[in-house]
Amino acid sequence: MTTSKPGNASQRRGAAPAVLVLEDGRSFRGRAYGAVGETFGEAVFNTGMTGYQETLTDPSYHRQVVVMTAPHIGNTGVNDEDDESRRIWVAGYVVRDPARTPSNWRSRRTLDEELARQGVVGICGVDTRALTRHLRERGAMRVGIFSGESVADEAALLARVREAPQMTGADLAAEVATEEPYVVPAIGAKKFTVAAVDLGIKGMTPHRMAERGIEVHVLPATATAEELYATAPDGVFLSNGPGDPATADLSLVQEVLARRTPLFGICFGNQILGRALGFGTYKLGYGHRGINQPVQDRATGKVEITAHNHGFAVDAPLDAVSETPYGRAEVSHVCLNDGVVEGLRLLDRPAFSVQYHPEAAAGPHDAAYLFDRFVQLMEGQRA
Repeated sequence: MTTSKPGNASQRRGAAPAVLVLEDGRSFRGRAYGAVGETFGEAVFNTGMTGYQETLTDPSYHRQVVVMTAPHIGNTGVNDEDDESRRIWVAGYVVRDPARTPSNWRSRRTLDEELARQGVVGICGVDTRALTRHLRERGAMRVGIFSGESVADEAALLARVREAPQMTGADLAAEVATEEPYVVPAIGAKKFTVAAVDLGIKGMTPHRMAERGIEVHVLPATATAEELYATAPDGVFLSNGPGDPATADLSLVQEVLARRTPLFGICFGNQILGRALGFGTYKLGYGHRGINQPVQDRATGKVEITAHNHGFAVDAPLDAVSETPYGRAEVSHVCLNDGVVEGLRLLDRPAFSVQYHPEAAAGPHDAAYLFDRFVQLMEGQRA
């Protein structure tokens, strides 16, 4: 929930005091950044040094207040090309040292101005190192940012923060997904048709598939099996998205697995596939968010630097092949920082998933091969 006021960005930043209040009572004072007002969400931190525009417009950040660990944010401004969706989705934004003047040939406006234009309440001038360490040690938690006239007695603000909804149990995919189906045409000759279930999809994802000759039919999160198979898909893609995977309806994924249609899932889609296979999911202490997360492919031993944005993970055995209703499954990738499951692979059906973003927007390109693996899966099924 966000309430804000319009006004000149530089005037707001210079004049309006702001305070960030965590649900455990810790608070940080700074200055308004972006819109002036108040907002509530889950406090999380992102370790990426670049790509803030893609971060802000990633639907997976719906209802989250993002703390940037990189100290200097906004130096390239905001352009009209790099948005990953139709709007900014973060509930609030926390930076230490905002750029005074952006410098990039594609920049059209400052980040401060764009946040204000879209009503995103932020705060700057806080010690984001101390805030990040606090979240790392105590876990992601509810938070409120208050600026201007919204600043009040901290005890009263804390009480309001503790009334905000938690992320556990939150069913958010339908709030960010498209309401109407649309098609992203193949670039060049069409080779395959993929039905992509939009759970919070980023714009670069269907583009990466289109580059490989795939016509992508993007469907709402509430799409039925009948609607999905009306597209005559060669494969099915499950996108990233926000919220608790325990709230997801598994019937569509189970139908896809039963029909042995090639399936590729990422992030939230990985968690849904895991639950459809019979594995549990759980909330991580502070999640993985950023474009510098090390993941190992257990089949090859190769280490990839990958882009992450997730607060939940699949609970599957790392060192054993599991029997599922759809055949054998194994953990294919693992995070080298904490041993979290980062990928699943079925051994008896054409389906796999990863817990990270292979579209590289923004982020490293180490995982781009996963789209090629999806193509190979569809080629094998067709043959």
